[in-house]
Amino acid sequence: MSNYDKPQEQIIRLLDGNMRALSKLITLVESDPQILASVYPVMKDVGGNSHIVGITGPPGAGKSTLSSALASIIRDTGRTVAILACDPSSPFTGGSVLGDRVRMQSHYTDPGVFIRSISSRGSGGGLSTSTYGITTLLDAFGFDVVLLETVGVGQTELDVMKISDTVIVVIVPESGDSIQAMKAGLMEIADIFVVNKSDRVGADRMVKDVEGALRLSDSHAVNLPSVLKIRADAGDGVPELLLEIDRIYSDRGYCDRLAVHKSTKRLEALRTTTLLEIESKLDMILDGENSSTNSEVAKLKKDVELGRIDPISASRILVDLIKNLE
Repeated sequence: MSNYDKPQEQIIRLLDGNMRALSKLITLVESDPQILASVYPVMKDVGGNSHIVGITGPPGAGKSTLSSALASIIRDTGRTVAILACDPSSPFTGGSVLGDRVRMQSHYTDPGVFIRSISSRGSGGGLSTSTYGITTLLDAFGFDVVLLETVGVGQTELDVMKISDTVIVVIVPESGDSIQAMKAGLMEIADIFVVNKSDRVGADRMVKDVEGALRLSDSHAVNLPSVLKIRADAGDGVPELLLEIDRIYSDRGYCDRLAVHKSTKRLEALRTTTLLEIESKLDMILDGENSSTNSEVAKLKKDVELGRIDPISASRILVDLIKNLE
């Protein structure tokens, strides 16, 4: 590792406002989320003031266009903004706003905007496993707002809720019957619903359908999320959306919940990282070459393969074997 790659040195530069150090650390954390552990002692008492806004929804809903439009409006208020988009294939190819780089051209020369695309690396939750570490770095750098755009998600892919302070779910008039499918997932996590492409036929009906579904949801029995119509490509309704985002964030009751939520995010990151460590260890133990060094594991695998024992019972035996391998 070169001197430039040393994360401890990079974090000092990051805290001094060095954008290149921020970019380098994000690259390191994306390659190995454990890098965060080596720099966390230096940055643990820094930051905590960034408003992380998750933007999620089905593919084609206009999340990328909305991210760009929101960034412009946020900059008009004098605040700095980071845009972190999770690319479904690669951090530098097509598939998201930061893959083709077209919609963000107006922000390139603005020192108050930081743009980064990261790979989802096959994550089923719409976000990369390194996203928590990256948002922590952006927070420590001091961005006022972090826009966290997920890949297109379905009803079970709700990781954005675990990392974001405010969640925006973007849908379009053509969503139609998909509202029913969303009710068990995305409908429950939104702080704000956005019906994008509101110039299309069916936008008003979509707003009514969402509001009706929310009234039937036990998750929103007290305060129903706002449902706003916008046209992100033209900027219509985006200022009103930012006002709603700021209103939610500044609400005293919400701020009290926010402190609890930030603690919950840390615990969720602990859970996710621990599961990854366990999964890695399990893969190593079950690997054909490694498992052959332990006759009990090898025999258990063979019994499962041949149907002599069911996988459920075998998993319990395997847990006990793993404990004894230490």
